[in-house]
Order: sequence, then C-alpha cells, then structure tokens
Amino acid sequence: MMKEERQRLTRLRRLEKIRAIAKQTAAAEAAQAESTLSQLRTLSERTRRMASDYANRRQLDDGAALHQLGRFVSGLQALTRTTDGDALRAQSIADAKQQQLAEAERRRAAIEERAALQARLIVKGSEQPVLGGRRASGTGLE
Repeated sequence: MMKEERQRLTRLRRLEKIRAIAKQTAAAEAAQAESTLSQLRTLSERTRRMASDYANRRQLDDGAALHQLGRFVSGLQALTRTTDGDALRAQSIADAKQQQLAEAERRRAAIEERAALQARLIVKGSEQPVLGGRRASGTGLE
C-alpha cells in the first residue's frame, strides 16, 4: 500500500510540473496579447491625433491642396477606424488569454493541493502509533 501511495505522489508531482509549465505558457501568451493590445491602442491614438491635426490646418494655397488634404485626412480617419477595430479584437483576445491563465493557475493549484495532501497521508501512514501505557485497573489500594 505504501508503494502505491508513493507512486501516486510521484505522478501528482509530475502532473504539477506539467501544469506549472502550462501556466507559464499561458502567462507568456497573455503577456504577448496585452503587448499587442497596448501597441494597437497607441497606434490608434497617434493616428487619431494626426488626423485631427491635419484636419485643423487652414493655411492652404489653393483648392487642389485642400482636396489633397481632405483625402489624406479621410485616409487617416479610415486607418484610425481600422486600428480601433483591431484593438477591440485584441482586447477580446487578451481577455481570453487572461481567462486561460487564471484557469491554468487553478489547475496547477488544485494539483499542488492534492500532492500536498498525498504527502501528508504518506507521512501520517509511516508514523508509528503512540502506544500509551496500560492503565491500572482496580483501586490504588490494591
């Protein structure tokens, strides 16, 4: 019985290592998704500012320059909308990766707890029971 319990503990420890690796992978993926989201938000904001700055220009020489500026601003605004959409998709991906990370941590913690319980059971099973002395029967006068 003790050998089976030790083998079970060994399997649990191995599974705990696998779950820890899965958690590390999930953490790396979550960090990458957050980084992508941050870059897209920054790009979207910069593009929005550029479009606003160009749209506010008033010192133009002729109608052709005004037309060209309008097309450029329109292109920047389209790029801003596209980047905003990409940022929304990146947000949902980042949220999903965070959920996967939390789930990986729960799985790892559950295995860790089971392994600790198994280790305690092994230690408890290997301890010799404390045998108390015999109690005297009868009265103290005997």
